[in-house]
Amino acid sequence: MKNTHQLLSALVLGACALLSASAHAATLNVLACEPEWEALTRELGGDKVKVSSATNGLQDPHRIEARPSLIARTRNADLLVCTGLELEAGWLPALVQQSGNPKIAAGKSGYFEAGSLVPRIDVPTMLDRSEGDVHAAGNPHIQQNPHNIALVAGALAKRLAELAPEDAAYFQARQRDFSARWNAAILRWEKQAAPLRNVAVVEHHKNMEYLMGWLGMHQVGTLEAKPGVEPSAAHLGELLAQLQRRPAKMVLRAGYQDARASQWLSERARIPAVLVPFTVGGDDKAKDLFSLFDVTVQRLLDANK
Repeated sequence: MKNTHQLLSALVLGACALLSASAHAATLNVLACEPEWEALTRELGGDKVKVSSATNGLQDPHRIEARPSLIARTRNADLLVCTGLELEAGWLPALVQQSGNPKIAAGKSGYFEAGSLVPRIDVPTMLDRSEGDVHAAGNPHIQQNPHNIALVAGALAKRLAELAPEDAAYFQARQRDFSARWNAAILRWEKQAAPLRNVAVVEHHKNMEYLMGWLGMHQVGTLEAKPGVEPSAAHLGELLAQLQRRPAKMVLRAGYQDARASQWLSERARIPAVLVPFTVGGDDKAKDLFSLFDVTVQRLLDANK
């Protein structure tokens, strides 16, 4: 009898432990399309979400391969957090279809599109594919302006709460905390970056426009003759000649872009080549959203000396 009571007690304690662990376990499986949205979801979701990214900071987000492991993660996702604005048009529709997960299809509550929440730039008045990789919905690289991150954060916290109402208060509290820290960081970055206003730059691809708009910088040329077309020797030569007439202070590239063209121009135009992480994980110092902008602002300032 004594052994029976001990066994029952052990079973009850085990069940309580399982219930307690379940209460604290992640309630939502989230798949982000890009690392910035993975990082933001971690900030807002804490231990109530299990989140991963379909891409990393050293991949071109326009082009990825839907490997079986990624299809499996998509199949199990409760929420898909993506930029939209055609950034993932080349791979996301096929990935969602292959996953067989109707919850995360466009238009469903399990699909969250960050790009629809922010003021868009570079929206073409007419489409001409001969002009290269032009996005009909506008420039999709919205994560380069921290004010856009703030706009997305509020809406994403609300969506998390809708999908897991039992944790709504938790998500709201984390969003308030993130918002306070983020707004303070924006003020600090903007004060630090004041010397960058009106600085002219060359960029590899038209993906730094939100960053330049935020900091008051302006572009005087791109290494690509047309968006998505790799730099050619002829175009680089023309760009170098152009810089004789209209100088730039630096040439920018994202972490996932080949360094050779920017290095070529840097050496001949005698301007710094600057690696901008572009997203979380774009280099080993950009570990989260805060360090992403810490690194970006400091590198631009260093190049402007």
